[in-house]
Amino acid sequence: MKKRILLLGQLLVLATSPSMVFAENKSIGPVNSKDTIYQIITDRFVDGDKTNNVLSDKNKHLFDGQGKDLKKFQGGDWKGIINKIDYLKGMGITAVWISAPYENRDDEIKDFKENGGYDSWTSFHGYHVRNYYATNKHFGTLNEFKELRDKLHENNIKLVIDFVTNHTSRGHNPTKNNENEDGKLYEPDKLPNGTYAIDNDGNPYDYNKDGKLENLIADPNNDKDGWFHHFGDRGNDESKWAYRNKELGSLSDFSQENSQVVNYLEKAVNYWTTFGIDGLRHDATLHMSPSFVKGLKDSISSNVTISHFGEFFISRPSLKYDEFVNFPKQTGVNNLDFEMFRSLTSTFGDFSKPMSDFGNMLDYTEKNYEYPNQAVTFIDNHDVTRFGKYQPNEKAFNAGLAALLTSRGIPNIYYGTEQHVKVNENSDIAGRIFMEKECKFDTNSKQYQLINKISSLRQSNDAIAFGKTTIVKSDENTIIYERKFFDDVVLVAINRQPDKTYTINNIITTLPDDTYHDHLNGLLNGEKLEVKEGKIDSLTLKGGEVGIWTFKKQNNSDAHIGDVVSTMGKAGEKIYIYGQAFDGSVQVKFGDKVAKVISKTSNIIETVVPDDVAPGVNNITIEKNGKTSNSFSYHVLTDDQNQIVFKIKAETRPGEQIYLVGNVAELGNWDVKKCTESLLNPNHPEWYLPVSVPKGKEIEFKFIKKDGNGNITWEDKIPNRKVKSSVESAGVIDTPLYVWNK
Repeated sequence: MKKRILLLGQLLVLATSPSMVFAENKSIGPVNSKDTIYQIITDRFVDGDKTNNVLSDKNKHLFDGQGKDLKKFQGGDWKGIINKIDYLKGMGITAVWISAPYENRDDEIKDFKENGGYDSWTSFHGYHVRNYYATNKHFGTLNEFKELRDKLHENNIKLVIDFVTNHTSRGHNPTKNNENEDGKLYEPDKLPNGTYAIDNDGNPYDYNKDGKLENLIADPNNDKDGWFHHFGDRGNDESKWAYRNKELGSLSDFSQENSQVVNYLEKAVNYWTTFGIDGLRHDATLHMSPSFVKGLKDSISSNVTISHFGEFFISRPSLKYDEFVNFPKQTGVNNLDFEMFRSLTSTFGDFSKPMSDFGNMLDYTEKNYEYPNQAVTFIDNHDVTRFGKYQPNEKAFNAGLAALLTSRGIPNIYYGTEQHVKVNENSDIAGRIFMEKECKFDTNSKQYQLINKISSLRQSNDAIAFGKTTIVKSDENTIIYERKFFDDVVLVAINRQPDKTYTINNIITTLPDDTYHDHLNGLLNGEKLEVKEGKIDSLTLKGGEVGIWTFKKQNNSDAHIGDVVSTMGKAGEKIYIYGQAFDGSVQVKFGDKVAKVISKTSNIIETVVPDDVAPGVNNITIEKNGKTSNSFSYHVLTDDQNQIVFKIKAETRPGEQIYLVGNVAELGNWDVKKCTESLLNPNHPEWYLPVSVPKGKEIEFKFIKKDGNGNITWEDKIPNRKVKSSVESAGVIDTPLYVWNK
């Protein structure tokens, strides 16, 4: 049985108003490396409907609308985004990431000061969930959400929604002696058949006639069923356990080892996927157990194939870099690329590092990341300082933006970056401007034009979307790199210094011999280039100059795989393969197993994971005209995923960690190189780890010790341990507390 979420009480067939006709609730395809994303904080973009700005008289003081008090609501909504779709399309945007669409806490949040006053905040950002099954009324109704989806899809723009499964709102106030505050979770009334009471406009109604539109499901301050962790705020605790179990900013932290919680969160996310979204941005993935995230993604992929990326927030350098790199391998959820962001800000922003550092970062991340072209890259976003604060000079700003857009990964443009937004403060909140008041929607700005030109190149030349990166030259202030996908080539040269000219000699390139014109048509002062015998004798880069020169092979007949979405799933699930020359007769294989092709074009294949494929990593290939394409790795799961919390009491020497290995692919198939991550150890000598495993299966396993040099010690005095996982798709089993070798 596949993990089909029946959404009992969630999957709604809504009657629509007579005047509104919506398209089918269907995705137009997942976001992939051919796309350019535009991120919008919904409240901070455009106010398209004044009637949803103030929802009650008692909260009138929480609305600003002028972009002056950025702690308060400003009025942006889904109608406002609809009104600017032509603006987005003209920029070359192919996907829009919006704030979480569901209802949030809507009262005043007070941060008290030592002088007796307080700062007044709101949940304008969408990260304080209150009810997953009602829309955020400041943004619009469910029908208006559907209208936004349809208008975007009509313009071939995909829709990504933010989603929070780590926490609710603040359960206690750290500025007022940790006094109880909120954190409560609600849901609508239910009808006798188990579906929610939702009206024609997608709004909950009072079916029970009790005077309330909703019912309390969980309360962190009266937590009868253990829905929340109660370990306090993380503070300065840098342990892996603390990040996953303690509170982020006093926000009530879900206990994702509780099967009730897992079941509820999986159904809540799947409810929103039924409305034809194309991707999910998972909030706070650093703070969640990979086993829960893997199961959550698995439950979604059982129903629909969309893109997944998440916020695994790290610094640079970071002790958590290895965790960051491994998270997509563990879960199937890609990362927002904080490693690239940190390098961009230090090389193109404050110039604290040489340009060679950016080149070095591109080199080692391409080796470290399993799917480097699927990392979602950015130069700024809502969690960090605006790039315009780091770099107010427009030439250097444009050079950094060009580097983002031409590098590996899926570029994400933070709303306003296309207008070179500059702020006065070094903070994330200062960057959350109200765009309609802060700047013009100028389609002639250099940044807007730059995004348009490179987005179109990403669509037309596969070297940008799928290619590997070679650093040709890099030094203190200049960099030249090449993106190459088989015969398609893009060469990029950048000078970050706005007022200095540099000449670079003897440049080796795989561009065929010819004369090339700058793809940007001189927008950033790039000029024509001559290649002779695979070499450019000399290239002069004026201050702030960026040149892009391209070659695309015509009439390619050999099939090449560039990208696959998703990269983890089970037999029977649909995946998308992107690449070249898929026309004619082709055969898709997972290892040696033939996959059914649902549909295809010359550059996209929709196929299904074969039923008889072996769990574990399989190489996808395409056979055409007697030739086999390049391969692309795919993680096949044994079955629906749920969790077992493994526990053991074990003494260890300094530097030793406990791991788990077993007889299923999810536990490495007894290969210690593919074992789980290290177990958590908040109370030595007791260790534990929630692990994602196939449901309803008897699993054989052992604990192992591994030291800092990789030396392995097995449990060698006992036979294989055995445990059976829950038969429920969202089930969680706790093992006894085992004792090492007993």
